[in-house]
Amino acid sequence: MNLTNWLKAFRLPFLTATIIPVALGSVIAWNHGGGFNWFLFFLTTLGISFLHIGTNLANDYFDHKSGNDDINKTPTPFSGGSRVIQEGSIKAKSVFLAALGFFALGSIVGLYINRLLDSNFILILGVVGVFFGFFYTAAPFKIGYYGFGELVVGFCFGPLVVVGAYYVQAQTFNTSAALASLPVGILITMVLYINEFLDYAADKASKKNTLVVVLGKKKALSLYHSLLVFTYLVIIALLVFEVLPLICFIAFLSAPLAFKAFKISKENFNKINELIPANALTIALHLAVGVLLIIGFILDKVIA
Repeated sequence: MNLTNWLKAFRLPFLTATIIPVALGSVIAWNHGGGFNWFLFFLTTLGISFLHIGTNLANDYFDHKSGNDDINKTPTPFSGGSRVIQEGSIKAKSVFLAALGFFALGSIVGLYINRLLDSNFILILGVVGVFFGFFYTAAPFKIGYYGFGELVVGFCFGPLVVVGAYYVQAQTFNTSAALASLPVGILITMVLYINEFLDYAADKASKKNTLVVVLGKKKALSLYHSLLVFTYLVIIALLVFEVLPLICFIAFLSAPLAFKAFKISKENFNKINELIPANALTIALHLAVGVLLIIGFILDKVIA
């Protein structure tokens, strides 16, 4: 077994999509007057990371089975899957079995957390997460193939994880936490969405009807730019209605990344290599906004 190949298949750098919402939900619970249980935070991060890795591996396997990744002649670090199956470094069956293994590990951690709490709320959220993760590319649902997979990803790595992490710490549901998750949920949707521009030809050929394929690149670009603006409008609305503490205005320090992503995507949306910086900037924007919101909630608690 080559560990390097497996680490490539796990796509660990993308786990920021898990770590940011877990940290945000946990910090919001602490800000709202609860404690901060580091053990439960660690378990939550570990469990959801296992499910995320399982999803990555399942996507590799099922996109291979559909032929989607195999016909992709222009893979990049942000698109086309991990390529371990296409390169022959790991057998497809091994990837599938590993996916099941990580889903099982994540489920075990989730069940343990659920047992520590007083209700089955985490169990319900976990079942939803596993379902969406596995069937994002698996038959019969193949969620990512029908033009609304982006919304599912935004929901899972936004409200679902933030609300779940909040509940683990505070043992109660909180509407404000769900609303506060919207910026990171929108931005992780945009990470997937801008990556779909790179996969456009392969997705279209394999009938993987992502939103970019459904809209076409020009209309899809307009939606990407609209979402960039909408993210900051949502942050303003959350500040006005006091869902976010006022100091979370520091999230606007990320705006230069958004401007640069806007410019690069506008000029290069129909190219591959030239668009890659916009993909990297969208990931950086998600990370920056998430971290700044977390810092904002921490500072609000400390100052108060």
